[in-house]
Amino acid sequence: MLARLGRRGVLAVYALLVAVPLLVVVGGSLKTTTELFDAPFGPPTNPRLDNYVEVLADQNLLRVLGNSILVVTVSVPTTLVLASLVAYAIARLPGWPGRALYAVFAAGLAVPAQAIMIPQYVQFDRLGLRDSLAGLMLVNVVVTLPVAVFILAGFLRTLPAELYEAADLDGAGPWAAYRRVVVPLSYPSLAATAIFLIVMHWNDLLYPLLFIDDPAKRTLPLALLDFTGEYLTDYPLLFTGVVVASTPMVVAYALLQRHFVAGITAGAVKG
Repeated sequence: MLARLGRRGVLAVYALLVAVPLLVVVGGSLKTTTELFDAPFGPPTNPRLDNYVEVLADQNLLRVLGNSILVVTVSVPTTLVLASLVAYAIARLPGWPGRALYAVFAAGLAVPAQAIMIPQYVQFDRLGLRDSLAGLMLVNVVVTLPVAVFILAGFLRTLPAELYEAADLDGAGPWAAYRRVVVPLSYPSLAATAIFLIVMHWNDLLYPLLFIDDPAKRTLPLALLDFTGEYLTDYPLLFTGVVVASTPMVVAYALLQRHFVAGITAGAVKG
């Protein structure tokens, strides 16, 4: 009983830590600047949608919203395809080759992004990929490929070897086994990885800030910096931009939550 109450207490504290900032942001988007500073934690006394009208009427913000959608819709599927192929090779290669391939991508998780930013910047600049959405998509794939391989390889290693043997007996080659056996069975794990990648790419500020100079090619997190100034920050407008930027993530999770829960537990039990 005490342990159950303790767990509930921890969950309640965690829920408050998440809910209070969320309510402040959503409520702040419906306030004026004066009302927000007068009662930052209080509900809006006169809710107004003027901030949403101003944000959605901003053609620049709509353009960068389209840039973010384009970057995510290209980067995530590309990463999933490459990661699933690598994870499939890791699961099928016997002995040290599979372990060595896995170690190479696992090592990518140990390298901080800040340690390779300067070489990446120089390389992309020489290749003519800096200040372009194509370059940003490519760097997103490169940076997140190790973590996607790590997640998917952990799941594929739990698949019984008999599945691959049955595919071989049916005359299916490695590519046919990948398409007809691995991909259908990996839907929950792929969905969980997709949500993880979508959140990473959508909220990424570091690489757009480093690689993008052209205002027309900025992504949404980078554009939100326009709401902050050296001496004054329009917090209600900033909060509104955050709400608008977060809405696609909420929708994506709502659509994929069943697969997400199944995916994060798919590799928990062997067999």
